[in-house]
Amino acid sequence: MMSSNKLPEVWLRGPLEGIPALLQPVAHALLQAQEELHVLLHDFPETLLWEQPAGVASPGFHLQHMTGVLDRLFTYAAGQMLSPQQLEYLAQEGQPAARTSLSRLLAALDDQLALSITRLKETNPDTLTAVRGVGRKQTPSTVLGLLFHAAEHTMRHTGQLLVTVQVVKAK
Repeated sequence: MMSSNKLPEVWLRGPLEGIPALLQPVAHALLQAQEELHVLLHDFPETLLWEQPAGVASPGFHLQHMTGVLDRLFTYAAGQMLSPQQLEYLAQEGQPAARTSLSRLLAALDDQLALSITRLKETNPDTLTAVRGVGRKQTPSTVLGLLFHAAEHTMRHTGQLLVTVQVVKAK
């Protein structure tokens, strides 16, 4: 999918300044998702934000979930456990809050994406194979595994959101 300004996909625009070479694909995927989401959701009706066609996740859930997953995976990559606030956010994902609008969900995701890019810039490439525990069970992964999964998971939900938005708009 091309962005609205007809630029090539992010990965075809060259290296991103300040991002370690091995993390360029992570940054490219995150920024591509951000562009595609803004094009997709331009003028999206608020009334459809929590629709679940055929029982699939709503557009609102996907936006909440991407924001939360990025926060959690980058926290684990930094070798930290989740905070009570992060656990509360996780518990609330998918629940339409009375004051949650599309613009607020997109702004929160944009903020989390910006923070994720900053954290990529701060990542020492020498730590990429360092083991990191995930969750309460501390399931082993690596810094690179967590960061790659952050990108992959974001793009997976971007694709799911693309289909869901088309279905709910067609109803």
